[in-house]
Amino acid sequence: MAPIRFGMVGGGWRAEFFTRVARELPERFQLAGVVQRDFTKAQAFGARWGAPAFADYVGLKDAGVDFVVVSVKPDAHLAILTELHRLGLAVLCETPAALDLPTMLELWKLVEQGFRLHIAEQYLFQPLHASRLKLIADGALGQVSSARVSVAHGYHGVSLMRHYLGIGFEPATIRGKSFAAHSLEGPTRFGWPESERFAATTQLMGEFDFGGRLGLFDFTDVQYRSPVHSMHVLVRGDRGEISDFELRVMPTYGQPVTRPITRADGGRYSDLYGYAIKSMSCGDDVLWSNPFPGARLMDDEIAIAVAMERMMTPEGPYPFALGAQDQYLSLLMTEAAKTGETLRSERQPWAG
Repeated sequence: MAPIRFGMVGGGWRAEFFTRVARELPERFQLAGVVQRDFTKAQAFGARWGAPAFADYVGLKDAGVDFVVVSVKPDAHLAILTELHRLGLAVLCETPAALDLPTMLELWKLVEQGFRLHIAEQYLFQPLHASRLKLIADGALGQVSSARVSVAHGYHGVSLMRHYLGIGFEPATIRGKSFAAHSLEGPTRFGWPESERFAATTQLMGEFDFGGRLGLFDFTDVQYRSPVHSMHVLVRGDRGEISDFELRVMPTYGQPVTRPITRADGGRYSDLYGYAIKSMSCGDDVLWSNPFPGARLMDDEIAIAVAMERMMTPEGPYPFALGAQDQYLSLLMTEAAKTGETLRSERQPWAG
């Protein structure tokens, strides 16, 4: 099969996740063109990744792309997406869907007009999260009642929380709290600070009561890259729980079982397969196998590649409606933490 041809609008740090996928998997993906506001920068970005630069979005359409990846600042989404919709192009848009509710409602109008818009919400496709979700889907926990997620900020964390709970667009009662503290700085996107230093940090906590299912959000803004701040997930059901890397259940009454969720990598010791993740397992059950075997991609790049490949399916990777709901709930949580009020989500048009 011919590789999937995609166009790129943007050229920042996050855009390179998509281009690295194309470089590592040339038989599956091809960067067919680049557009940036500054054409000189677009030319430089295109030359680096082996793709032509175009002065406008019409160039992407003429290049015959299967879809366009939009990776720019979210305050520019509405104007860019409106133009791409006018040209009849499908879009995989980086998160968040928009910065506020009015803009999300404007984007939803485009979707109602037939715009094929998906959000690059990749966390649920990462190997570990996908493995936990497989356990839940297979009924290992029975009926899930609560999920505590301390993994990612805002809409990313809300997305994971909703998927662990099996929540779609159900209304929620939301409480929030933020705490200021100081913490040792970890590395940024560009490396470690020159010397040890401490910085002000904010911990945001949110409680989402969906009526019979409880979501707890907890994230500190230094977690992403800090080697001394862990990520945590706790999902509980009526037959047991998933706690980080362990499944604790009681399939037979009186006989509790604890099984680790383990990762198998190639390229270690005498394994000449190549350094890449192979699979995720729990006991004897393989929960996830690498859909791109042998490719040297980190977990987040694998998740991005899954989203890109799913753009070629009728259901797509992550419809705008889901990304909008994630951001809507995240905005309410932030407002609840700021005001101290208990808020209630309202059903939005995309939840039809």
